[in-house]
Amino acid sequence: MSAMAILLAVTSCGKDDDFTESIYDTTVQAVDTNAATYDFDKWLYDNFTKPYNVEVQYKFNLPASDYSFQLAPASYEKSQLLAYFIKYLFYDVYIKYAGEGFMKQYGPRIFHFIGSSGYSPNTGTEVLGLASGGVKITLYNLNEMKAYTPGVSYSATDIDVLNEKYFHTMHHEFSHIMHQTKSYPVTFGQVTSGSYDPIDWHERDSVESHRLGFVTHYASSANYEDFVETLSCIITDTDYRWMMRIINACAPGWRADDKNDVIKLINDLGIDMNKAGAHWNNFKLYKESEYNSETDTYEEDGRIVLDVHQSKEEVINKDYTAYVSKYKYTELKRFNSFNDFLDWVPVKGDDSLAGINAMLKKISIATAWHKERWGLDTFVLRKEVSERQDNLDNFLKDEVTIFPLR
Repeated sequence: MSAMAILLAVTSCGKDDDFTESIYDTTVQAVDTNAATYDFDKWLYDNFTKPYNVEVQYKFNLPASDYSFQLAPASYEKSQLLAYFIKYLFYDVYIKYAGEGFMKQYGPRIFHFIGSSGYSPNTGTEVLGLASGGVKITLYNLNEMKAYTPGVSYSATDIDVLNEKYFHTMHHEFSHIMHQTKSYPVTFGQVTSGSYDPIDWHERDSVESHRLGFVTHYASSANYEDFVETLSCIITDTDYRWMMRIINACAPGWRADDKNDVIKLINDLGIDMNKAGAHWNNFKLYKESEYNSETDTYEEDGRIVLDVHQSKEEVINKDYTAYVSKYKYTELKRFNSFNDFLDWVPVKGDDSLAGINAMLKKISIATAWHKERWGLDTFVLRKEVSERQDNLDNFLKDEVTIFPLR
């Protein structure tokens, strides 16, 4: 009875009231017309804030930064270029296949641009990006981006750098936001549950990581990092990186049914397995031996290495001269085609064998989650991103305006 009385009182209160003027200042413009950065701010408002409720923080925001890093502001011109790229190579891609409502509901709410790199005080590894609270993506090292001038051309190497430094990170962090909204299957982490190393993952090189069934060494730090790395690598990694990853993962051996699944993966990635002149159709495998100072000999450790340059030195930045004196490589076999390699890979029944079998299982689980929970085909996203990157020079010429300060 008392609840009904309260309801009636609330319903009747203000029944005939007229709306009065707001106590807040409603004349404040969304964009400061007097700001020296007005033109770019207006572009951000029209392309990010208004349609998607997204704030792009390109001016240095110390309170929002990580105080454990020594950081520098992002370049005004390069902030503009990255904002254009984010719209063209990220937002417009997801919108095309999931609709505008998808990015309005699930897209990040804040992009935070930092000019310098961030280095972890614990591991010394470079931090390329962060996702915070499921709403914010921080991107570092903008000042190292290739500068834009009219007529500039972006080579395949330039695009690879864009992917490695920014867009791999963006798809990685956005996948974190997505799985924090809709969880991924626990079966994913069970595939390589005994191989995650949250402390010393950075000491693993690509050969060891791939042999354990991880797409990158960072993927081996935790199952949730493994999950988003798997999706991001599918979308952004080059054909070369994928073929080298597959060779590394297959070299120790595979199970009887893996060969057909490997060929299907390569086709799904849109890679021409028989491409003339491609590195994967002319390569060597080596056996690695490690120097034992007590016996003054090199002892084989069972590792098969695709190329000497894929050494641990690349990952942990040890002096290369010291590195090559510690490890010795003996040529195992030369392959003149990838098909020769597929015929050479030994079939094993060892239950502890991970490598390509584990990698294939995790790719299947992650891409199924993308499709079933979000209606997204990860391989279609890869194709779309690749086609847009191939058109990047035309996009720069036709769509990009770098606004000077007023």
